[in-house]
Amino acid sequence: MVLTKETKTNLIDKYKRHKTDVGSTEVQIAILSERIRYLTEHLKEHRKDHHSRRGLLRLVRQRQRLLAYFRRKNSEGYQKIISEIGIRG
Repeated sequence: MVLTKETKTNLIDKYKRHKTDVGSTEVQIAILSERIRYLTEHLKEHRKDHHSRRGLLRLVRQRQRLLAYFRRKNSEGYQKIISEIGIRG
């Protein structure tokens, strides 16, 4: 399992907009970023795991689309989330 229940709950609590929020753009970007970090570390050890590499590329593209959407809708929130998560140098 890539993300434990506790890890996912912590990410949701950190990035949620309101008390019952579990699927906002910020939360989705944070969860995808954590999965991408995990797969990146996995592929450093297992270089020939092409199935996981394909999954990683799919997750990266999905996160790119979410970030582009979020940038259009809320540029201040976009700047905040990319600095908190540590992506896009």
